[in-house]
Amino acid sequence: MPSVTAESAVATAARARYALARPASALARALLALAAGALLAAAFAPLNLWPLAVLAPALLMWLWQGATPREAARLGFWFSFATFAAGTYWLYTSIHGFGGAPVWLALVLMLGLVCIMGLYHAGLGYAAARWLPADGNMRWLVALPAAWLLMEWWRGWFLSGFSWLSLGYSQTDTWLAAFAPLAGVYGISALLLVCAGAVTALACGASGRARLVALAALLVPWAAGAALYRHSWTQPSGAAVSVAIVQGAIPQDEKWLASNHETTQRIYRTLTEQVLGNALIVWPESASADIANDIVPYINSLYREARAHGSAIVMGVLRAEGDPEEGGTLRYYNSVLALDKEGNWYDKHHLVPFAEFFPVPHFVRTWMRLMNLPYSDFTRGAADQPPLPAAHLQLGTTVCYEDAYGSSMLGVLPRADALVNVTNDAWFGHSSARYQHLQIARMRALEEGRYMVRAANDGISAVIGPHGEVIARAQEFRPVALVSSIVPHAGRTPYTRVGNWLVVSLATLALAYGLWVRNDMRLRRPQGR
Repeated sequence: MPSVTAESAVATAARARYALARPASALARALLALAAGALLAAAFAPLNLWPLAVLAPALLMWLWQGATPREAARLGFWFSFATFAAGTYWLYTSIHGFGGAPVWLALVLMLGLVCIMGLYHAGLGYAAARWLPADGNMRWLVALPAAWLLMEWWRGWFLSGFSWLSLGYSQTDTWLAAFAPLAGVYGISALLLVCAGAVTALACGASGRARLVALAALLVPWAAGAALYRHSWTQPSGAAVSVAIVQGAIPQDEKWLASNHETTQRIYRTLTEQVLGNALIVWPESASADIANDIVPYINSLYREARAHGSAIVMGVLRAEGDPEEGGTLRYYNSVLALDKEGNWYDKHHLVPFAEFFPVPHFVRTWMRLMNLPYSDFTRGAADQPPLPAAHLQLGTTVCYEDAYGSSMLGVLPRADALVNVTNDAWFGHSSARYQHLQIARMRALEEGRYMVRAANDGISAVIGPHGEVIARAQEFRPVALVSSIVPHAGRTPYTRVGNWLVVSLATLALAYGLWVRNDMRLRRPQGR
């Protein structure tokens, strides 16, 4: 018995020797949490400092070590607050600069979202300190990464969801991107969190076998990703198809002016005429800045001209249904119209709260109208819509922010052999939002093993390959017609067969096991006399 006690004492002493102690000052710990959160935002586009996606979470995990539940909640809040303040500052530009809302309201809405994001990590920190194992690899490599991953997944869908800045998006240009077709963006997030836990384990003085396990957990995902990096999970199913993306680059503050509609239509017609003869021509979201019902002659004229040259046009356009004069309700849709042998529609399903619809009581809507705040309500399209047929392709279609919801895009497979996303990121000016959004689109192409054609009003318009690579990219903020080609693909990646449920289920089991271990350890702890 004494020898066992002696061995335990030696192990504890060795662990203390190699452990990196937290700062003694609570203020210093809070400032470190803020700094780590802000640094995490730099892991994403456009800076792409991807190692920070491991180091910043590891720093927070280290700060949580030994913290009380209340302090862990505070540290988690400041970490996430800083991440989203630095990573989504462009919301202010959208709400005030282009949305026309007063400065005070734009700040309230932006900071409100940032604080809500902070509450997610506050809850995670509290739970980690209150219920997870206090230390050891069971905490750092299993329970804490699992809890963090489940929180990130929950944030991506709860109350419409906000999956922006999910950790996995930071890895579109690293070896870990090879796991996107296997486990999706959340699978990559899980690997990053295990790596962060491994760094924390080494920093906290794990010794002997535990250090070797942590080191393996840190290195193996990268080695496996390198081995899988160029493996193709889908196969070409036809000849290359020429495509052209028409980027009108209409300034957002001019786009919706009635006096500018004719100019906008002329720009898009002129650019389109330059690329007639390409099999597929794609316009961005709400390109014409008018309701399709009001520009039928314009659309018909384009349709006839495109057909004469063997081209199909896919255009983002708003449309209306219903007849108020006959007692009906006029419903507006944010849509995509495919003009080939016949016309086919896709209606945006995942609408953005407080941008495309306002989930507020009637009296609030009345106040907003009196305050002259810009608002509108769109009708949600059906959840299950078939691919759009155009240029002998079946196009899995999304509008703007819809491509941030990877699992909701899976229903169109395997019917779709290519992807198209029409968007208008001009709402965010010259900020980082457009680069982050392109990174999200690249992740969708990776997950589904398909080419994606991405048409944006003023950028970033691009053609993305099935490995997430940017094949062609238009210069931003300039009217241009980008010409490239894509290849239809068939087959399904492992991720498209199971979606997020495999990763979520494994994380749930890992967290449950961690909770059981914590409870079992407490039951086995000797009682004081």
